[in-house]
Formats: sequence, C-alpha cells, structure tokens
Amino acid sequence: MEVDGFVRRRRMSAETPGTDGAVAGASAGAEIRWHGGRFWGISEGIVGSLSPVIGGESDYQAVQLHGPVEARESPEPDYEGLPQGASTSTYMLAGAVAGIMEHCLMFPIDCVKTRMQSLQPDPAARYRNVMDALWRIVRTEGIWRPMRGLNVTAVGAGPAHAMYFACYETLKKKLSDVIHPGANSHVANGAAGCVATLLHDAVMNPAEVVKQRMQMYNSPYRSVLDCIGAVWRKEGTGAFYRSYTTQLTMNVPFQALHFMAYEYLQEALNPHRHYNPSSHVVSGALAGALAAAATTPLDVCKTLLNTQESLALHSLNSGGNISGLAHAFRTVYRLGGLPAYFKGVQARIIYQMPSTAISWSVYEFFKYMITKHQHEKRRRDWDGEK
Repeated sequence: MEVDGFVRRRRMSAETPGTDGAVAGASAGAEIRWHGGRFWGISEGIVGSLSPVIGGESDYQAVQLHGPVEARESPEPDYEGLPQGASTSTYMLAGAVAGIMEHCLMFPIDCVKTRMQSLQPDPAARYRNVMDALWRIVRTEGIWRPMRGLNVTAVGAGPAHAMYFACYETLKKKLSDVIHPGANSHVANGAAGCVATLLHDAVMNPAEVVKQRMQMYNSPYRSVLDCIGAVWRKEGTGAFYRSYTTQLTMNVPFQALHFMAYEYLQEALNPHRHYNPSSHVVSGALAGALAAAATTPLDVCKTLLNTQESLALHSLNSGGNISGLAHAFRTVYRLGGLPAYFKGVQARIIYQMPSTAISWSVYEFFKYMITKHQHEKRRRDWDGEK
C-alpha cells in the first residue's frame, strides 16, 4: 500500500509555514462558491468569531520578515484538518448545524421507524412498508402528525452533535499522531467515534425518550412539556436514561463502523481529501447504511425501553417497567422471536442513508467554508502588508 495515496494533508506546521503541502488541500473545491459573498455578508460576524486562529502573532511576523518569497505566497486552505490552533468552536458550529439538519430533514421517516418497531402494534398501526406507513399516518392522523417531537429533537441535536464532532476531530488527530503519525488510522477513527458517542448520547438520550413517546400511535401526550411532566411524575428522572446503556451498546459499534467505513470510503473515493461534496454524500450514505443494518436489533430494544409499549407490557401481564438491555432482549424474543430483532430495518436504513449523507456533507461544507473564509482573511492581511 503506497503511503502517499493515504496521507492526509491536515497540518499547517509552524516549522514549515507556507509549504506546498497545503496547496492541494482544497484545490478541487476552491472554485465552489456560495453565490459570491452573499453567504458571508450575512454571517461574517458569527463565522469570524468562530474561525480558527492560524498560528500566533510572532509566527506570522517571522514568515513575513524571514521567509522566502515563495513562502509568503498565500496557499489554498487545507480544510480537511483545519489549521493548527483551530478553535473547538469551529467544529462545534459545523457539527451543530449538521446534526440539526440531519434529524429535522429525515424526521418523518424516523417517526415511521419508531412505529414499525412496535412489538404489539394497534391493528390500525400495522404497516406493510415505509411508504404505506407514511401515507396512512398523514391520511388518518393529519399532515403534521409525522412531525410530532421534532422540536425536542432539534433542541437536543444541536448541542449533542456539537460535542460529538468536536470530540471526534480532536481525538482523531491526537490518536492518529500516536498510532500512525502522518497518515490516516482506522483504529484512531473508530476509537474517536466511540468516545464522541459517550458525550453525544448523554445529551441526546432524554430527547430520544420524549421524541419516541410522542411518535407512537395514539400517544397520550398533548405536547413535549406534557410528556416530560408525565414521565417525570410517573416514572421518575431515571426514565429519561433508562435506555442510556442500551443506546451506548448500540451506538458505540454503530459509530465505530460508521466512522471507519466513512474514512475507508474517503480514502478510496477522495484520497487527497479535497473538498468533494459527491464523495462525502456517497461515503456518508454507504457508511450509514452498513452501520444501521448491523445494529438494528439493539435499536429495537432501545425503542422498547424508551416507549415502554403498553400493549407489549399488557401481553406479558407485566405490571412494572422493562428495564435494562437483557430484559429488553428477552421481551423482544418472547413477543416476536428472531424476526422481531429486525423490525423496522428497512425504515432504519432508509432513514440513516440520507441522514448520514446530509450530516457529513453539511459538516464538511461548513468546515471548508469556515477555513476558506479564514484563509481569505489572511490573504487580505498579507496584501495589506505589501
């Protein structure tokens, strides 16, 4: 395996400022524009405060005074790793926007997935496939019914994904430097994804509980606040984290598979790590589909723990709540056998493919644009000094 085919140009080192290693970093995407400067005219203040600081004052002066003419030329921005000294808030902004868009755009399919994973559905909520479910929900319950719980999901997804991507990018770089210096490491990608998931799920789990209870057929809750209050009073605060360990058990392998598959596909489709939207979409979609299919049994158990499905509890003559992954696994098997572990797998894959494609493409776009904006600011500063 040739190393130079996999080397990630993600450093703008203080020892070699202005070297041509960064020139190729975004050359393929440098022509991409967001309708001129209109985007930045609106958000200059926000992005400017969140853009990474490239080097320090003294480093900049050293390049100006002592560097050769070629070193003072402004290189194209190497968006892939963001420059040295990049603010964590840069990753957090890109991650938050990506997370909110991912969850909101695909929310109706998520509602269908939750219902199709029901172990003992009401006769009126038995669906043949994803499109049949979506059509019947809209026709019998109203056009806005598939969107119930969207607000609490958006509130949870912003901070959850901000922490998720910031943690992932930071750990990925540090672990890659230790495991395989100067090159990409699948082990580092997987480990960084697992740790990032711990933070993501800690924020997102309560929102997931409320969202899934709002999505169920004949949900008794009038609003998100009504659902939160009812769960708090009847089941206590622990109900919001009843599925946390199950969600981690699902999401750790999900994210490990997801990140490793994404990075592997990026190496194959975009080895020089230029800004290439089509490669981000394809890699994200395929990685999401693989991870979603492999972890569907755990997702079925998580849905059962979150919703505490009343008909399922009634059929088991259980007066208490289902708690813990082992209890959920036994319950799923008792009520539906092995096929029950893959209930809703079609909806889950249909949901995850565009979701992860949206998430990665939006995240990479914002990362590229923030870095490009900072690069152009440096270029203007250099031109002003001449």
